[in-house]
Amino acid sequence: MAEANPEPGSIRNIYDLLTGDEDARVCRDIPDASCREQPRNFLIHIATLTATKCGDWLSSPKLVLPWLLTQLGAPAFMLGLLVPVRESLSLVPQLFVASFIRRVAVRKWFWVAGSVLQGFAVGGMALTAMLLDGTAAGWAILALLVIFSLARGICSISSKDVLGKTISKSRRGTVSGYAESAAGAVIIAVGVAGLVPADANGNLTFYIAVLTAAALLWLLAAAIFSLLSEYAGATEGGGNAITEAVRQFALIRQDRQLRQFVIVRSLLLSTALVAPFYVSLASSEWGGQLSGLGALMIAAGFASFLSAPVWGRLSDQSSRKVMALAALVAGTTGIVTFLVAMYLAASVAAYWFPAAYFLLSIAHAGVRLGRKTHLVDIATAENRASYVAVSNTIIGVMLLLGGLFGGVASMFGAAGAILTLSIVALLAAVTAWQLDEAQ
Repeated sequence: MAEANPEPGSIRNIYDLLTGDEDARVCRDIPDASCREQPRNFLIHIATLTATKCGDWLSSPKLVLPWLLTQLGAPAFMLGLLVPVRESLSLVPQLFVASFIRRVAVRKWFWVAGSVLQGFAVGGMALTAMLLDGTAAGWAILALLVIFSLARGICSISSKDVLGKTISKSRRGTVSGYAESAAGAVIIAVGVAGLVPADANGNLTFYIAVLTAAALLWLLAAAIFSLLSEYAGATEGGGNAITEAVRQFALIRQDRQLRQFVIVRSLLLSTALVAPFYVSLASSEWGGQLSGLGALMIAAGFASFLSAPVWGRLSDQSSRKVMALAALVAGTTGIVTFLVAMYLAASVAAYWFPAAYFLLSIAHAGVRLGRKTHLVDIATAENRASYVAVSNTIIGVMLLLGGLFGGVASMFGAAGAILTLSIVALLAAVTAWQLDEAQ
């Protein structure tokens, strides 16, 4: 283990306060040079993640964009394309991008470029809301979402690799936890603003302001991340993309830990896929009013603010237990929601939905932090980029298949889809518990 050299007092004091233990400057699995920069890099990671997570919430395909398309009068079928486009297109191409990124020793600039592209794409959505409506607005936002998702994929694979190179094991979950919490506080404030009664023009102005703020946050994050101190890493494995894709997919067959993790992560998708069905049930009770969106944003913001630091620290102790517990919460909440929707009066059920979304958001925050920490910790500096790319590509394909749950909703309603996905979440809890410890 290496011990970091003293940083400027303010940086070291903040770092010690946030990490909260006596060996805060001890590094377990990064080089001495990176260890010396860890306190500064730790704060840079938190700042950039906070900005991008706020941007994610402010342009969420599960909350903000569906309500915006409805406000603009876009066809209903476009709402069902938002989550698959956003998530799958940011994951599927990563296997091919990984080999190219691997050839570059310093990879933070890929993240910077991707964040700038995301900022411009979201800014384009705000401009679309100002200038277009109906079908034209829907197609324009979907096209911009494609650009956003591809850029997001570049950021995803480079960020985990850079995190693994600059922040030691036992600190990575804490970074994400603090960022999630800070972003949650911002979203609470935005949700409160959404509760203010407004006419149709006021609603549209609110969406435009929210998307513009999200765009600026991604540009700010790019500027901050460019200040990160990253030392050159290994460049082996950066060959032909197709050849590398075939070789890297062999990791699933050869590496039991990675194979089991991918299975668990596939089952954990249920916690993300179920969210729009909660929104659908809630929207029907609130008549699509902006105040309903505000209530859900407040619930999600409080959930992230309160739970993320806890999940982050627990992930640094046992990421498999975090995934299992979070999946259990999601599954249980979904079953209760199904019973409430089926057997209680609508006037009573309406009060349950913000609470249910709060619990679901707590669970999903745990899933995200647990699986990110687990994947980074089971990998090494030599194979981390490949692990991320293989895992994300497979999950991208699974997300496309997840669109089939829309058929469940059409047959049995949103409540039926929630019940089905909640059963999958409970299966994920059992499977995650059986993983090997990564910490």
